[in-house]
Amino acid sequence: MLDYDLLVIGAGSGGLAAAQRAAGYGAKVAIVEQAKPGGACVNYGCIPEKLLDYAAGFNRLEQVAVSYGWKECQRQFDWSHFVAAETRHVRQLNEVHLHHLQEAGVVSIQGHGSFQDAHTVTVGDRLVTAEKILIAVGAKPAKPALSGAEHTITWHELYHLPEQPQSVAVIGGDWIGVKIVGSLSALGSQMTQIISGEHILPKADAEIAQEIQQRLIQQGVKVLNWTKVAAIEKTERGLRIVLAEHSEPLMVDTVVIDAPRKPNLAGVNLDNVGIKMTASGAVPVDEFSRIYSDIHHNIFAVGDCTGRLTLTPSAIAQGRAFADSEFGDKPQSVCLDWVPISLSSHPETAMVGLSEAQAREKFGDAIFCYRIRFRPLMYCLSGWNEKTLIKVIVNRQDSERVLGIHMIGDGAVEIIQSLAVALKLGVTKYDLDATIGIHPSSAEELFSLIA
Repeated sequence: MLDYDLLVIGAGSGGLAAAQRAAGYGAKVAIVEQAKPGGACVNYGCIPEKLLDYAAGFNRLEQVAVSYGWKECQRQFDWSHFVAAETRHVRQLNEVHLHHLQEAGVVSIQGHGSFQDAHTVTVGDRLVTAEKILIAVGAKPAKPALSGAEHTITWHELYHLPEQPQSVAVIGGDWIGVKIVGSLSALGSQMTQIISGEHILPKADAEIAQEIQQRLIQQGVKVLNWTKVAAIEKTERGLRIVLAEHSEPLMVDTVVIDAPRKPNLAGVNLDNVGIKMTASGAVPVDEFSRIYSDIHHNIFAVGDCTGRLTLTPSAIAQGRAFADSEFGDKPQSVCLDWVPISLSSHPETAMVGLSEAQAREKFGDAIFCYRIRFRPLMYCLSGWNEKTLIKVIVNRQDSERVLGIHMIGDGAVEIIQSLAVALKLGVTKYDLDATIGIHPSSAEELFSLIA
């Protein structure tokens, strides 16, 4: 007799969601995790980076507050206080997740899980058997083969530095790297961003990416584009970055590598069950998260280790859909279209749907873009001249259906999250024009776009 109906390997966002949903259907469930519950999102990513973003935002708010009559005073950011507070909160979330598992009746097993066969997982010196096994091990940053890479850190280590670095170089311009640069710059660190291409965020809408980059430069960030790092050397004065085709090296306190994330499958022993990974090192699955296999039909995978949209809400949706399908008799697949994405830049950025380039690739000259720039009312009493940008992409041959909305400015995350529902339902430009907005607000500007 098998020990469990379901064994989940990995207690990150997707694994937790699947385990609790399956247990809710009456399944006997266990979950294996060698680290703290919550995965990258809770322990290294979404939560810590958003807390750092909040901390950085208070600097700007205080400057604006003076224009409203608040007395100016001297303040100084205490990095060690922030790190201690952030650590306490993350530990609380770890405990909350463990409590939720206990309430659901899920058995937590501490250790590293690896396959012995299709129904058996080894955890230390223990063998655990289950009818169905779900792989939910997530992904982790993989440093490039770079001379001196051992002297660098990734976002996993950033929030545990004992002191705030005074000068930082971020190698890479993807989402995580841009978040780090924006927040640390606002907190007073001297920031340099080294990117190999023309601009940051190569997967985002190009106009939005270039706008964010320009604002970072205005905030004092030094952006080195079309630049590659040849080597990193540790010296008595700090870290010396040797730049290819540059005569002068760069000296900084800390180097953060915005390393691409790779599925965290080391030691899981997928070979023992005949699972062949994709070219990118991910677990291949179908629309119902079942692995592609001619032999085994009881092994599944969700989240970042599958190479699908690597966002926490995506992993949660996949985990719940898996449990609904396999234990709730409600077959569900996850649609990863119209998923909103946020960026903790300064100001914040959010987007949903297609970029302009993606839209033109699909629909050609039928694409038209509406834009509006405005100064939010909050800044009108101050010398702060930061403007909000909203870009709406439509298909003029399909009743001006909205294909993408991109926004840079305060409130972007909450506004775009709500609009994601409308885009999924097929909202058109006419629908936006016919909507009465809330005044005064930034959101109402969306309903007064003109060509």
